[in-house]
Amino acid sequence: MMGNGSTREMIAPGVVRGSWWHRLADGRIQCDLCPRYCRLRPGQRGFCFVRQADEEGMLLTSYGRASGFCIDPIEKKPLNHFYPGSSVLSFGTAGCNLGCRFCQNWDISKARQDDRLSDWAAPERIAQAARQAGCRSVAFTYNDPVIFAEFAIDTARACHELGLKTVAVTAGYITPEARRDFYAVMDAANVDLKAFTEDFYHKLCFAHLQPVLDTLIWLVHETDVWVEVTTLLIPGHNDSEAEIARLCDWFVEHLGPDVPLHFTAFHPDFKMMDVPHTPAATLRRARQQALAAGLHHVYTGNVWDREGQSTYCAGCGRLLIERNWYHLGAWNLDEQGCCRFCGTRLAGHFEARPEQWGPRRERLFL
Repeated sequence: MMGNGSTREMIAPGVVRGSWWHRLADGRIQCDLCPRYCRLRPGQRGFCFVRQADEEGMLLTSYGRASGFCIDPIEKKPLNHFYPGSSVLSFGTAGCNLGCRFCQNWDISKARQDDRLSDWAAPERIAQAARQAGCRSVAFTYNDPVIFAEFAIDTARACHELGLKTVAVTAGYITPEARRDFYAVMDAANVDLKAFTEDFYHKLCFAHLQPVLDTLIWLVHETDVWVEVTTLLIPGHNDSEAEIARLCDWFVEHLGPDVPLHFTAFHPDFKMMDVPHTPAATLRRARQQALAAGLHHVYTGNVWDREGQSTYCAGCGRLLIERNWYHLGAWNLDEQGCCRFCGTRLAGHFEARPEQWGPRRERLFL
């Protein structure tokens, strides 16, 4: 049995019994965690690499193991409406359940765990370290936390016991069976909506669009999780005015105007080194399209753009939170999180006074 309050059975170092699976008639084990529904013989690993079948069922092979722990600004997740200015302890494991050819964290998401998982910490130790470091929250990020859901869930529960918030940075590629358990312990999520065509998801992510849309709708309408959405605009692949128009129309209709949307810049990486950087003008154009479509809070990322990174009132249009990269400037919210000029409440979670963590990034050794 695990120590420090956890009740999961440790089969071997970093290996625990997994959830969300069933046995097929031919003896194979089907993983029911994500829409891939990998069907495995004993000894085989799923697409994500960290989930493996054995004679008794499913195993998670990266429990308690991480590629490193860092303290980041919460805006880096990116979350602009979730305790702005605060610090968040961030970590990931290895592997991923998508195969994005443009992955910006491919050295982690495409790694085999022995290549990258150099740090080990029990869930309770992670929560304690975050509190000792003065963090407001803990984020499961760098690779998709869906694939290490058991580890993330146990860590989230340990965080809540110490009064810390929890954040999932994810592609939203999870089954209805698993998402209830996973998001029940998450306070906020930034979901990557990688494009708005099935063709893009199929050819460049080896996945499907509809499960992500279903997750987003469910999160916004059926849970209390604070949700923000990010779309990485890749020149020539998902940045056309027509596609962004369709994305924004769907967004307003199905998620509503108050869910923040982040358009971020691509840089050449992994299998798409021949694609150029996203021009800042493309991000600004997409932001204006989204605002014109009726979204209230649209941001640009990975470029310098004070206007595109700052928050404005949905009622009167006045500046509420000024941002220069990860530095906060003017703060025009009252203690209830409402506009000081017109009283309109800003959607999200805010302290009476913002913290000022700024752009620092600190490695933490547990």
